[in-house]
Amino acid sequence: MRILLVEDELEMAAWLQRALAQSGFVPEHAKDAHTAESMLHAGGYDAVVMDLRLPDKHGLVLLREMRSRSDITPVLLLTAQGSLQDRVRGLNLGADDFLSKPFALEELEARLAALVRRSKGRPSPYLQCGPLNYDSESKAFILDGAVLHLTPREHAALAALIARARTPVEKHQLFLKVFEEDSEASPDAIEVVLHRLRKKLQGSDIQITTVRGLGYMLESTAVEG
Repeated sequence: MRILLVEDELEMAAWLQRALAQSGFVPEHAKDAHTAESMLHAGGYDAVVMDLRLPDKHGLVLLREMRSRSDITPVLLLTAQGSLQDRVRGLNLGADDFLSKPFALEELEARLAALVRRSKGRPSPYLQCGPLNYDSESKAFILDGAVLHLTPREHAALAALIARARTPVEKHQLFLKVFEEDSEASPDAIEVVLHRLRKKLQGSDIQITTVRGLGYMLESTAVEG
């Protein structure tokens, strides 16, 4: 289970990362809201553990922004002991669970496992950009009614792009989604993957646009009625 840990206390974050990894989770750390936002846009997390007291933005603001863009990733909030007001506001904004500091690691792990189990009952998002459709449950891309045959790296790149269709995806974030297990790859290797993808999309109304200084964007040239 891939977990995003949003925590600005570095010692606490390091301890949680080690402990969660030893229990079979795959934790990734964001030290502030800005970093968390970039990582969440890349997607792929089973749950988020979020401290409310972040240096650049309150956790409840980050939670509200997640839910406003239809991000349904389960969120467990870490709150101060007895902070009833934060709990009530968090529930109203879409939090899934709470844990007060200090807490037992065993309880955090049990709550995370329960959150992920419950979330699996939610319908998988069905993503679309013009004539391109993506069923994230079957992992199939359908373009103009036909299955689009892709290599694993092409699939990973297109999945990341369609998850943020019509919004630029930063080059480094896209690289991490495609080459996360290949430390030997050059950052420019993503260009090769995108070149092959563009060839497979030729003749359709779907294009991958390079947005100078911002990254790459998936968009449709089809006129919507």
